[in-house]
Amino acid sequence: MAKSVDQLAADLADREAIRELPQRYCDCVWRGDVEGIVNLFTDDGEFTIIGNKNENKTVGRANLLRSYGEGLANLTPRPYIHNHVIELKGNGQASGRCYVELRNASDNMTWLGTGFYNDEYVKVGDQWKFKSRRFQQVHMEQRRPTATPAQH
Repeated sequence: MAKSVDQLAADLADREAIRELPQRYCDCVWRGDVEGIVNLFTDDGEFTIIGNKNENKTVGRANLLRSYGEGLANLTPRPYIHNHVIELKGNGQASGRCYVELRNASDNMTWLGTGFYNDEYVKVGDQWKFKSRRFQQVHMEQRRPTATPAQH
């Protein structure tokens, strides 16, 4: 059965709100806004980093605040999100995937990386939030030092 105009409009509004989550996430990371990052998650939200044969999972608001606070205190990542794919599942649930390029803003961009996020979203009231984010590192590398001009 074809969707009504109202349902199509609701789906578009949901997609746009979900599409904004990773954008807001990256904006908060750039600005070091830990509270802003964590506010994008449900109270029982999860963030998992997978890479280098390790998996590190953080669950719940207090733990997310601590983890992001510690992480951003020592790093200045600059994430660039691409190719966001969203699947609406109904009943206030959705999933998505987006790809990311990472650069370090300090120390002359000493590392670069790529990866992707697998996300689960839920609608809480009239807002979409991350239920879980799983960051899969694909490639991380230290940049080689650049040669400096010889001094005379």
